[in-house]
Amino acid sequence: MRIITDFDGPIMDLSDRYYHVYQLCLNKVKHPHQSLNILTKDEFWTYKQAQISERQIGIESGLTTTQAEVFKKMRDRHAHQLQYLSLDRVVPGSIAALEQIQSSGIELLVMTLRRTCELEAAFQQYDLAKFFPPHCRYCLPDDYIKNSDVRAKTQLMTHSLTELKPEPNTWMIGDTEADIIAAKTNHIKVIGVLSGIRDRDRLAQHQPDKIVSNLADAVKFILA
Repeated sequence: MRIITDFDGPIMDLSDRYYHVYQLCLNKVKHPHQSLNILTKDEFWTYKQAQISERQIGIESGLTTTQAEVFKKMRDRHAHQLQYLSLDRVVPGSIAALEQIQSSGIELLVMTLRRTCELEAAFQQYDLAKFFPPHCRYCLPDDYIKNSDVRAKTQLMTHSLTELKPEPNTWMIGDTEADIIAAKTNHIKVIGVLSGIRDRDRLAQHQPDKIVSNLADAVKFILA
């Protein structure tokens, strides 16, 4: 058996980082004395999981349409900067789930659209490299320029499978449509988790084999 897991969503919770960058960019874009409707973290993350656009989040927060466009571009520049990655947190229960996979002797791979330096930073901060030896890590090179998560994830998975021995009982665990589409394109069973950046309705649109709360529940389902 082989389990391929995405990194952000199943293992890492990005909500603190994204909310911090949201607040930072609002403060940079607003006019002096401009009154804003700053979303609570729960409100903000609900919008993110529902795939509300950055522009619309800016408008809902009190920005003008012009400001919202600047806000969106600024957010895109800041969201993945290394200086903010330390705000990410491990999803509760995910370490135990990784330990369970490892102790079961199941082949475990991580497949992520993080660039190499972004993945290594998280590995060092939370001692996660022990679960994923170098040959079990599939990520993007540091100079990669993304223009479509779905395309990038599908290409990454397709390429990785050419390097791996065939394994008919392979599962993908992810939190976005990119994970589901990549897995389906490559005829791999896929589980969507709700601990990431998509809600149940968004995941269900792409018809994964199962939707569960988190990585721990996904592993429980696979091993049942």
